[in-house]
Amino acid sequence: MARVFGLFVILALVFSVWMATGQSPLQDFCVADLKGQVLVNGFACKNPSLVQANDFYFGGLHMMGNTSNAFGSKVTPVYVTQLPGLNTLGISLARVDFAPWGINPPHTHPRASEIMTILEGSLEVGFITSNPENRHITKTLCKGDVFVFPVNLVHYQRNNGNTNAIAISALSSQNPGVMPVANVLFGSKPDIPTDILARTFQTSDEFICDIQKKF
Repeated sequence: MARVFGLFVILALVFSVWMATGQSPLQDFCVADLKGQVLVNGFACKNPSLVQANDFYFGGLHMMGNTSNAFGSKVTPVYVTQLPGLNTLGISLARVDFAPWGINPPHTHPRASEIMTILEGSLEVGFITSNPENRHITKTLCKGDVFVFPVNLVHYQRNNGNTNAIAISALSSQNPGVMPVANVLFGSKPDIPTDILARTFQTSDEFICDIQKKF
């Protein structure tokens, strides 16, 4: 009985380690079949014999994004939909351009942590911790600085200067998702009932309706 119990403990420990480290890949790659009809958690694999070098390639991150919008910023994503070779690898990338005083408004990535490197300019960055503290952690970054935004926490960036700013972000998912706070609350389809939002923000229905029209 003792030997059986010991074997059970060893198997339990091995299983725990396996669960903690994740399952090893079972093939060299799984290039996303973006037109596939099979619904899985991610994308089904393209036939390996049809895979080409371009499945692992994305060009254009040297080009500035168009920041002529209400926020003064532009995100150029390199997710699995832009680079199918990222499928199942758990990584992705994005370039973020900022006009002077432009912002990347508060948002979350529901499936990824983010690490940002400043290439040009200066950015004020921050994120908010969860309840009950809701602590605002913020810092001003300059060229060459790096900052981490933990998974699914609301965060933002703002250009604090009179010149353009550029940042590169790496994310821990091939499809990190993005949920801009304002769009989620005021631009959902169909709308969240006005009275719910009015009570949430302790304001009038008319004020909420005016905001919803903007989204």
